[in-house]
Amino acid sequence: MRTQEVKRFLDWYAGLEPADQQQVLACLAKGHAAEAFARIVEGRLGPRSSCHRCASTRVVRNGHADGLQRYKCRHCGVSFNALSATPMARLRLRDKWAQYGALLEQGQSVRKCAAELDVHRTTAFRWRHRFLSLPCKRKPQALVGIVEADETYMLHSFKGQPRELLRNELLARHRGGKARTRGITHDHVPILMVRNRAGQTSDFVLEATTKAQFCKALQSSVAADAVLCTDGSNTLAAVARELHLEHQAMNVLRGQRVRGAWHIQNVNAYHGRFKMWLERFKGVATSYLPNYLGWFRALDRNAQSGEVAQDFLSLAVGA
Repeated sequence: MRTQEVKRFLDWYAGLEPADQQQVLACLAKGHAAEAFARIVEGRLGPRSSCHRCASTRVVRNGHADGLQRYKCRHCGVSFNALSATPMARLRLRDKWAQYGALLEQGQSVRKCAAELDVHRTTAFRWRHRFLSLPCKRKPQALVGIVEADETYMLHSFKGQPRELLRNELLARHRGGKARTRGITHDHVPILMVRNRAGQTSDFVLEATTKAQFCKALQSSVAADAVLCTDGSNTLAAVARELHLEHQAMNVLRGQRVRGAWHIQNVNAYHGRFKMWLERFKGVATSYLPNYLGWFRALDRNAQSGEVAQDFLSLAVGA
């Protein structure tokens, strides 16, 4: 826009009533949000687009729809855009997604997100788990260096499920609540957390604390030349032998927490930060627990790196 045109626009804007000025600002903000949204989403495809169905690169541009470039695959004939085959496909109100991503960065509750965006709370809840579908799967593989592994436990929760479907499951309790008996029982779900000294973290919701379950988790998450530090668990020691990992165990039962460079204090501190952060939700359903683990993992990764945080909209679409 030329300088004279800008000046005329500003003079026209200054002559508007305050209510009209607010309407103009809202329209400009909406346009800016739509532009930022398109830039982030289109960026996930990169310079060469490929078909999400057949992976062919014989793709041509095929017009625009809803502010996004559409493509057509010459091999299988399917039409798609940058959101196709992602958890965000077919969701509406795209101009509010960037703001919702910022609310996730703040760790806001469903009701606060709904009030801030002027949407129904069920919409805010559905968006939460669509946004977290990809971040929960984004885990580092083959952690190197000194890798600490330890399990922690959360109470089983069937929050949100109809009571008639839970005849043989746990009795109802106050959200968050306490177990019916002391110690680790079938009321708890085990979570294995693996973290190296560089702050890279993987986590796994286990069916049980068995050798097979530990082995499956550690086989992909720990590099062959890494040093595995644990709390002296016999099961983890057996897994380390089977995977041919160098293993350093702390005898926690006898009060040994540090032995030279060997300890598991980093992963235990991560346990504590996760559980403290989770308290704001007053108990979460076990079926959604991987999503909350991925949510916190992304927040912790941004906080520990000291770099510009990757926004949740980019994470949600896989950009």
